[in-house]
Amino acid sequence: MTLESQPPIGWRYCGDQLKRWRQRAGISREELAKEACVGVELIKSIEQGRRRASLRILQIADQLCGAGGLLEAAHQYLQPEPRRPAAQDFFRYEEEATALSSFEPTLIPGLLQTERTARALFGKAWPPVDDETIDERVAIRLRRQRVLDKQSTAFSFVIGEEPLRKPLADVDTHREQLRYLLDIGARRNVNVQVMPTDEFMELKSSFVLLELAGLERIGYQEGSFAGVLVTDLERIRYMAHGLSLIHQASLSLDDSTRFIVNLMRQL
Repeated sequence: MTLESQPPIGWRYCGDQLKRWRQRAGISREELAKEACVGVELIKSIEQGRRRASLRILQIADQLCGAGGLLEAAHQYLQPEPRRPAAQDFFRYEEEATALSSFEPTLIPGLLQTERTARALFGKAWPPVDDETIDERVAIRLRRQRVLDKQSTAFSFVIGEEPLRKPLADVDTHREQLRYLLDIGARRNVNVQVMPTDEFMELKSSFVLLELAGLERIGYQEGSFAGVLVTDLERIRYMAHGLSLIHQASLSLDDSTRFIVNLMRQL
């Protein structure tokens, strides 16, 4: 069983405590099951952390084992936790990465957005959000960009032609954004390449592949409504292969620079 497929840690801890209290009181599983009017296999599954203990079973076990309310009190910690957005975990891994490779066909990557571009993007959110929420999201994005200052981390960005040509806001904001891409791409540890529109190879969704210490790799892919953190080795290999094809189809570093410079001249 992998870490990702294991039952919640609260279930496992509660089951372990139930087992310890039962054994301490000298009560068999059969006795507890009979008192709770359930099967012995259910009690076994609960003690092994594979099933969630109901309040009724914990109350009966508490009384039977003389736990003084300690087992019953565990029930409140067995409720499902709100699902944390995968992006939060991804941001944590992003800070630890030794290499980051990104493909973004429809937007300027968040790590490369200027403050004005980020503000324009969040301002177009639907449903609309208030100014305070926009300020908070922009601040988070700017804090994330500090990872680019880690010169020991290699960054590779492939950006689709469309977001480079199509301003999110006014011309000055877009010109500033393109200038920033040139500046950040001039860093020794940052590569910025352009993917021509006619070379998309049916790849329409953005994704990022991270390399961590120990050669571990983690992926992140944007979905329609939320991002997905990828750890499955087969999917990771698929993403790595896709990135290899993307780099082959993209303009070279020098040609990408010239492409962006020409776009600035056309504004």
